[in-house]
Amino acid sequence: MRNRDVLRAWGRILSGRRPVLSIELTRECPLRCPGCYAYEDHHLGSAGLTLRQLSDYRGSDLVQRVLRLVDEHQPLHVSLVGGDPLVRYRELEQLLPELSRRRIHVHLVTSAFRRVPPEWSRLPQLTVVVSVDGLEPEHDARRKPATYERILKNIQGTPITVHCTITAQMMQRASYLEEFTAFWSAREEVQRIWFSTFTPQQGAADAEILSREQRAFVVRELLRLRQVYPRIAMRPELIDALGHPPKSPEECIFARTTLSLSADLTTRITPCQFGGSPDCSQCGCMATLALTAVGDYKILPGLAARHIFSVSELIGKGVIRLRSAPTPDTESPLEERNAA
Repeated sequence: MRNRDVLRAWGRILSGRRPVLSIELTRECPLRCPGCYAYEDHHLGSAGLTLRQLSDYRGSDLVQRVLRLVDEHQPLHVSLVGGDPLVRYRELEQLLPELSRRRIHVHLVTSAFRRVPPEWSRLPQLTVVVSVDGLEPEHDARRKPATYERILKNIQGTPITVHCTITAQMMQRASYLEEFTAFWSAREEVQRIWFSTFTPQQGAADAEILSREQRAFVVRELLRLRQVYPRIAMRPELIDALGHPPKSPEECIFARTTLSLSADLTTRITPCQFGGSPDCSQCGCMATLALTAVGDYKILPGLAARHIFSVSELIGKGVIRLRSAPTPDTESPLEERNAA
């Protein structure tokens, strides 16, 4: 993150806007991955509505609706998730150049079950993030039809970022993360590698949940591996943040700076993109870690960046109230009588 990006984000917060917009572009996905938060029963709240039950859009209707949202909220960064956005690849061919013309940074998160067009690499503000759940045997069992064979074929000629969500199952072998990193670092298409850890809902007992000891090992191992494999694009302070995630959404800068919308482009996902009731004490979200690290940055002794953010957020909320306050177009009858 560059200083000018921080300043631009600060300006959005002061004006009462959220600098990040996350959109579930479609309710559709050809995969049925265990532990996928988007299709959990309570992802969209307690009313029983799920992502697959929402209406969504396609064609030029989808493109124009997304662009209207962007123009309304004026984000600096847009994350396109799903479902899998490549289900709407024809719409993306229209949408992505328009977002690029607006100078908006875009993260497109996909399983790469379909060919990623090489011409997208010419869009300077686009990052294609391919989700890979571990080494080939484990990944293929979880994420068919987006198998290793298909991913490797579909990313040829296209720069990508590999993102892996670390689960407890992977930690059964101490060398697992290094084997994974070595494989993907050798691929010329891979520009960088990111890691998250599995984030459960409160009270969940998913097999993917890391123990405290496994989480501590992951921190140590990633700090070691980043010195050996430059493709791991995670600064030490970001990795360290795995050991002290925000205690609640109210303390999470990512949750407070991101507007997350589901596939009908209206339903808000709260308190963050995970929806439901995420267990913040076990959060391993890459975006959360990154902004936690930014928030911990010491500007002066005793003054961290998160303190400046909190004050700015309060000012922004005041701006929203002023913006939404009614402004009468004409004088009231009493004002007219007094004027007379």
